[in-house]
Amino acid sequence: MAKPLAVKDIMARDIITFNPGQNIHQVIDLLVSSAKSGGSVIDDDGNLVGFISEKDCLKTVVESSYYDGMGALVSDLMSTTVDSIDVNESIHGAAQKFLDCHYRRFPVVEDGKLVGHLSRVDILKSVQSIPH
Repeated sequence: MAKPLAVKDIMARDIITFNPGQNIHQVIDLLVSSAKSGGSVIDDDGNLVGFISEKDCLKTVVESSYYDGMGALVSDLMSTTVDSIDVNESIHGAAQKFLDCHYRRFPVVEDGKLVGHLSRVDILKSVQSIPH
């Protein structure tokens, strides 16, 4: 019998990340050019410290109407409460986690360090490879 797949077997490893001190314009440029809706924020040691999304970036547009310009940093706008998933979680457990929330993507961590992202589609793709 084949060993059940884990998150580490199907997660995306080629991901975009940001750092807390990065200018929000750099984030917007990268999100637009990569067609991503957001990315994990990591510190200098690779620890997951937040998540920045398109919606977070929109806050700077609103705030710029009150202030002169859009000079925010990632740390000013990022979400610091981030749900993540462990690299060793089974795909069944990961699927349940997606069913229990509204997220379309989770940062994947190993010992607190960001190692990838897992999306709903990653799980569905893994199901396609199972013989029917």
